[in-house]
Amino acid sequence: SLARGFHRFTTGSTTKAAVAVLVTTLLSTGVHAADKVIPPVVPEGLDAPEGIKPFFAGHAIGTQNYICAVVGNAYDWVFIGPQATLYDAYGEQIMTHFHSKNAIDGVIDATWQHSRDTSAVWARRDKGAIVDPSAIEWLLLKMSGAQLGPTLGNKVSSTQYIQRVNTVGGKKPPTPECSADNVNTRRLVYYEADYYFYK
Repeated sequence: SLARGFHRFTTGSTTKAAVAVLVTTLLSTGVHAADKVIPPVVPEGLDAPEGIKPFFAGHAIGTQNYICAVVGNAYDWVFIGPQATLYDAYGEQIMTHFHSKNAIDGVIDATWQHSRDTSAVWARRDKGAIVDPSAIEWLLLKMSGAQLGPTLGNKVSSTQYIQRVNTVGGKKPPTPECSADNVNTRRLVYYEADYYFYK
C-alpha cells in the first residue's frame, strides 16, 4: 500500500536507491495521478455517497496525539488531535492535517489545509471500521466547513467527503500507562494513512 511504501522510506536510509523505490511504489498505486484519482477499496459502509468522485489524495505521515487525563473516576488517554503532513505520489508536501476551530460554527474539527493556496476543509467522523487491530480505524468523514485561501485558492474547499484508509499505528496508548503520576502528560503516537477527498 501507499502507507507501507512511505513507512519503509521514512524508517530506512534515504539513499538515491531508496528514493527511486519509493517513487516507483507510489506511482504504481495510482493514488494521486495528475488526471484521475482512483477510489480505494473500503469496507462496506465506508464508500462515499453516489454522485461524488475523488479528486485529490495524499499520504499522511505524522502523529495521533493523546493526553493523560481524569475521565470520570479513572485515568485514561484522551485524544487531542492529529499533526501530520500529506504528500503526493512524488513525495512532495501537499497539505497539513491538524485540529482547529471550524470556520462555520467554531467547533474544533479535523482540518486539512492545502500547502500552496491555503484553502481548507473541516470534517467530522461519519462512519468507521477497524481493518487492522494494530492501527487506528479507517474512516468516512463528512465535510463540516470549508474556506478559500486568501487569494481565493480552492484546491480543497469543494470537498464533501474524506476517506481515511490504509492506516498504520496511531492507536491510543494502553490505559494502565495513564495514572495520577503522569496526568497532563502527552503521547505523540506515530501514524500513517492515505486520505481521499471527494466532491
